[in-house]
Amino acid sequence: MAELVADFMLKRLRDWGVHRIYGYPGDGINGFLGALDRADGDPEFIQARHEEMAAFMACGHAKFTGEVGVCIATSGPGAIHLLNGLYDAKLDHAPVVAIVGQQKRVSLGAEYQQEVDLQVLFDDVSEFVQVCMEPAQARHLVDRAVRIALDRRAVCTVIIPGDVQEEKAVESPPREHGAVFSSVGYSRPRILPQDRDLEQAAELLNAGTKVAMLVGQGAAGAADEVVQTAELLGAGVAKALLGRAVLPDDLPFVTGSIGLLGTTASYELMKGCDTLLMVGTSFPYAEWLPEEGQARCVEIEIDASRIGIRYPVDVPLVGDARETLRALNGRLRRKEDRSWREEIERQVAEWWRVVEARALQDGDPMNPQRVAHELSERLPDDAILTADSGSSTNWWARQLRLKKGNLASLSGTLATMGPGVPYAIAAKFAHPTRPVIAFVGDGAFQMNGMNELITVKRYHERWRDNPTLVFCVFNNQDLNQVTWEQRVLAGDPKFPGTQWIPDVPYAKYAELLGFEGIYCDDGDVVGDAWERALRADKPCLLEVKVDPEIPPLPPHITVEQAEKMAKAMVKGDPERIGVMQKSLVGKLAEFKESLPGRS
Repeated sequence: MAELVADFMLKRLRDWGVHRIYGYPGDGINGFLGALDRADGDPEFIQARHEEMAAFMACGHAKFTGEVGVCIATSGPGAIHLLNGLYDAKLDHAPVVAIVGQQKRVSLGAEYQQEVDLQVLFDDVSEFVQVCMEPAQARHLVDRAVRIALDRRAVCTVIIPGDVQEEKAVESPPREHGAVFSSVGYSRPRILPQDRDLEQAAELLNAGTKVAMLVGQGAAGAADEVVQTAELLGAGVAKALLGRAVLPDDLPFVTGSIGLLGTTASYELMKGCDTLLMVGTSFPYAEWLPEEGQARCVEIEIDASRIGIRYPVDVPLVGDARETLRALNGRLRRKEDRSWREEIERQVAEWWRVVEARALQDGDPMNPQRVAHELSERLPDDAILTADSGSSTNWWARQLRLKKGNLASLSGTLATMGPGVPYAIAAKFAHPTRPVIAFVGDGAFQMNGMNELITVKRYHERWRDNPTLVFCVFNNQDLNQVTWEQRVLAGDPKFPGTQWIPDVPYAKYAELLGFEGIYCDDGDVVGDAWERALRADKPCLLEVKVDPEIPPLPPHITVEQAEKMAKAMVKGDPERIGVMQKSLVGKLAEFKESLPGRS
């Protein structure tokens, strides 16, 4: 049988190092389904339960490997379903290629069934989107899509009408005018700033007396250089959520996450600094950065178009984080006065005492902070952690002390519900020997996470020798993050009509699928529950019944936030008594640890 276009495109993707494609079948990609059968598992088709989940898995694969993630969907509704996951990849700068079916060429323009203008649909989410209208195009469209996705850390989309998929492949087009001969291969360039810019940056940083660093996912792979910079400058290092795993949390000058989900140590770092060094981050919230005019700023960013859009920058350094820091560190002088660093380390130590004190407070039935705290005490050195969007993300961001070697990610910019479970599945496919742990709220789990456990059901036997895959579901029967936002940002009480969700026996559902199911509603035994989950000989769902009234207290409460919270209570919040009591207890723990003499 002659090779068809679909066969050739899969082979070309394999030449690019793609060995796994996430998707869901449909007749708009029939040609590819047959080609996948003929490919003998390379690339392997991973059947998600929904195209959106397939796109999340492709994004997760890209985040946890640095490789291009690939997803595939049928025409019309299947293509539309991809969009949320692809926007997650776009906004978090994860390289993803989407292969999308389309109606046959002869049907286009006739308002045919499932005919959607896919180029228009994917134009905003994609850095590159093209329709393969002729077999000879397939070669360069695949090559360009993968190369652009890798180079620009972006989404690229290739649309293939059904009849083109099943035409005879043209591996090498005729040598004539208009023909294109492309090739496989990409190597990331070494990008460094000009020497004069490095000198100017070093002069500014050397002059600073209270230096703060903020790192994001762009600093991944530059941990040693970041540590050296911080040591030279006597700086503290805060981490944006997407940079959560750049540095371990056991370093005494690492202040942890920043922002609404951040730490008091990071808040004090930004409040007190006179110099700011930003490395590979586009953290968006100005209220958590130094006030304008307070600090002089150096920013390292590989994309010049993104420099200076979060804080006024005095010296922009366009370059790769690791290479730029190496060049910069040779120009820095070690600060002899370490009083600023000592103050930072005091704040960090105080923060971790606050974390423990809050975690050990009682809840009804259980304090959700205790769940994260007990995992932190037992976290495997090589664990990969994912989080969904919800109040459980607060505990993932604050309570977990990541170790050197851990990987971690979430939907950092789109902040969509839904990726926690598919990210974890992609991480397990990419790193089958490593333990993978997902934090998921009951709202996100009901939205789509439950379905993706069926995907785990299909494939988990391949991980029999290294089965650790734990989904920790926070059951509070509340869309809790939005509930707190209603109170603190809008001054409105909790409205059960929108916020309450049904109680579902998640652990029993896992058992129904043949997995380990653990239910825990007692803080004193949740540590034992984690130990059981981590040593389970099959995928495990740990359902934790937690108190929705425990507040995700921000590092700093503004007068406006306090006033709106009070208004929400006065308006008759159904949980006002518990909310006020537990908010007070949480702040008292912070106050107690800040008293003189604590160490």
